[in-house]
Amino acid sequence: MAVTENDRVGTVETRGIEPVPNAERHGHAGQMFWTWFAANISILGLPLGAALVSFRGLNFWQAAVVAVLGSFGSFALVGALSIAGKRGGAPALTLSRAVFGVRGNAGPTLVTWLSRLGWETINTTTAAFALLALLDVAFGIRRNTVLTVVCLLVFIGCTLLISGLGHATIMWINKWATYLFGLLNLVVIVFLAATVDWGKVVHAPVGPISSMVVGVGMIAAGTGIGWANAGADYARYLPRRIPGGRLVAASAFGAGIPLVVLISLGSLLAAGEPNLASASDPVSAINAMLPSWMSIPYLIAAFGGLLLSNHLSVYSAGLTMITLGIRVRRTIAVGLDVVVTFAGGIYFILIAKDFYGPFITFLTLLAVPINAWVGVFAVDFMSRHSYDSGALMNVGRSSRYWFRGGVAWAAMVSWATAIIVGLLFTEASTSATDVWFSGPLAHSWIGSNGLGWVVTLALAAGVYTLLRRLDGSVRQEASRRRHEQQAVPAPAVQETS
Repeated sequence: MAVTENDRVGTVETRGIEPVPNAERHGHAGQMFWTWFAANISILGLPLGAALVSFRGLNFWQAAVVAVLGSFGSFALVGALSIAGKRGGAPALTLSRAVFGVRGNAGPTLVTWLSRLGWETINTTTAAFALLALLDVAFGIRRNTVLTVVCLLVFIGCTLLISGLGHATIMWINKWATYLFGLLNLVVIVFLAATVDWGKVVHAPVGPISSMVVGVGMIAAGTGIGWANAGADYARYLPRRIPGGRLVAASAFGAGIPLVVLISLGSLLAAGEPNLASASDPVSAINAMLPSWMSIPYLIAAFGGLLLSNHLSVYSAGLTMITLGIRVRRTIAVGLDVVVTFAGGIYFILIAKDFYGPFITFLTLLAVPINAWVGVFAVDFMSRHSYDSGALMNVGRSSRYWFRGGVAWAAMVSWATAIIVGLLFTEASTSATDVWFSGPLAHSWIGSNGLGWVVTLALAAGVYTLLRRLDGSVRQEASRRRHEQQAVPAPAVQETS
């Protein structure tokens, strides 16, 4: 199908959250490969691998297996949920209205938006530190307040340019920038690999199988799970005829290849630099391991990797903001988003004494309701092959997704139940003495090994599977959907899911 002006490289995408008509669908599954390769090419994957060795006691070969299972597995889930975008032509949290109700969806949408803002602030702040370090190494320009603000503005400006232009430009940038920054990362990776203490690697003891299981969960939680509610945002322009299996494979391999390389290298480096796993600023920690001449390509690669990840997050955050009910154009939503992250960067670099600890603690708490959403949405997705475009945009009582009082109570109760139980296994702290929140089961085997997210996701899915059969309004909407599908001639709805 022909590419419209609305989704052409270099032009501003004017579409907001409204579903993409079939006549405007285009592209191929390979676009998802480049999308997730770009999002995960950042050198920041190294600390994840280091943590497998330093904190979990795994050797290199075990860490490599864990990296494959955690990375490929979690992004296979991202790819599977992105099929919903292909089916409905709308962003993930807009499609979520069909699951939670047009009012009930506000909770998951708000949590998602706050989480996106949080990670964007981390990306922006870290990128500013990388750019400041680059200016110091390359030109001897020392950090000061004005220069810090300029570096923040440079990163924000690059993000705004790409995210503001929209979907087509993002897809194009992801592909070609990946070649550039991928090559720079490869140069740094080869050099770092040459510094590995191979004697320690070869003679490292084998860790317990239980640590591998925990490691898979840790990698999944730190990589794909965080993007599970964004996959549909980038698949919504794809034709419905594209087989869903291709989206799953493209997402899994696109993210899995760079992640396995980076995580495996991080596990190798941990043999000689165990502090890498606990570094509060991993960019600076890795930079300290390099000679000054190698710092320049490394810092450029770090800046570029953060940019490729950030413009995806900002694009999704803009769509999420509109879904939340803020009635602005998509470009304005993106602009508001980067203004907030710029303010956050100013605060955390120039004012706050500690940045990463408190912020990551806050995001740890937000991860619980996000995982609960994934569980509920996944169950609905497996039985749903279509969405009502008009109803997705209708937030009034006449919408078929109004359910009862604007809320699908089966989904809301399942979501809330999973959050409560997930928090029981959660501890959010910046240090051993600064504990923000600690659930009564936080120090159980599940809680202490960071597997509370698994319990949250599985419980949400299980409870919703049961309750949706008991919720009359949900059953009624599902029955109406089945009748509509049966009434449409087969060729019109033919799709490989």
